[in-house]
Amino acid sequence: MVPKTAPRIAITPGEPAGIGPDLVIALALQPWPVELVVIADPEMLAARADQLGASIEIRLLTDDHSPQPSPAGQIKVLGENLAADVKPGQLDSANAGYVLACLRRAATGCLQHEFSAMVTGPVQKSVINQAGISFTGHTEYLAEQTSAQQPVMLLVSGELRVALLTTHLALRDVPETITVERIQSTLRTLYDGLRRCFGINSPRISVLGLNPHAGESGHLGSEELEIIAPALRSLRAEGMQLIGPIPADTAFTADHLKSADAVLAMFHDQGLPVLKHHGFGQSVNVTLGLPIIRTSVDHGTALDLAGSGRAKPGSMIAALRLAIEIQSRREQ
Repeated sequence: MVPKTAPRIAITPGEPAGIGPDLVIALALQPWPVELVVIADPEMLAARADQLGASIEIRLLTDDHSPQPSPAGQIKVLGENLAADVKPGQLDSANAGYVLACLRRAATGCLQHEFSAMVTGPVQKSVINQAGISFTGHTEYLAEQTSAQQPVMLLVSGELRVALLTTHLALRDVPETITVERIQSTLRTLYDGLRRCFGINSPRISVLGLNPHAGESGHLGSEELEIIAPALRSLRAEGMQLIGPIPADTAFTADHLKSADAVLAMFHDQGLPVLKHHGFGQSVNVTLGLPIIRTSVDHGTALDLAGSGRAKPGSMIAALRLAIEIQSRREQ
């Protein structure tokens, strides 16, 4: 087991041609009360540090090493080898397997209590799929790796928390996936996650409708009347504090947000544009429903910024801080 005095947290940079390595190097420029272990190709990290002009010492993790807080200017690395050389900004599908190998190693380490949590940098879904590997995103992949039945994507920006009923799904496929069972299982996972990860004893959750005006009493769609409302009634009987179904165009007003600890959106682009407008570059993606702690950045690979020194590490820093906070709360 990882000692409580110095938790060991795994970091995966994600797509090596993107800004993930830049963000890892930015993390290493400041001290941390936990031990950071970057799962990546050490030569790639060294080359990126040189390109950025960052003075970083790279140390390989050894089996006999006990976890210690990470000092500024040092990176501990658990090595995974790239399949092909990396040029910042230039994708290469040959490295798709490497990206997934880093994720698998981090997830396995968390399951085996080698790591207390994992923090992930951005991946490029398209290049992984171009390599012939079916991949829809971190959330789904880590659920598969950890045998989780109901992962829930939660984006956090300060006090604003937005969870998604469906994630990376074409809009035309969303309505048929909205069922009473899915809503109830998602809300149970969200409710439990708000309690365990954020210390909210009795969470209040606003649930959005699918249609404009939450269906306008059935005139603009029937999902609210036939599916969402019945699902909420049943959960209220169990003691959950649920608001809705509420129209998406009013749910994010200040007065409504004051009465909710989180918002459940029906689909990806219903809730996330509001959250990213609120705090893009400082927000955190948290995967609830896993047997491990996983946080991530709120942005993509930004290929045009890789190696330029212009990548902003705010979301990566926030993701690590939240992982530490969640881990500490669970240890109490």
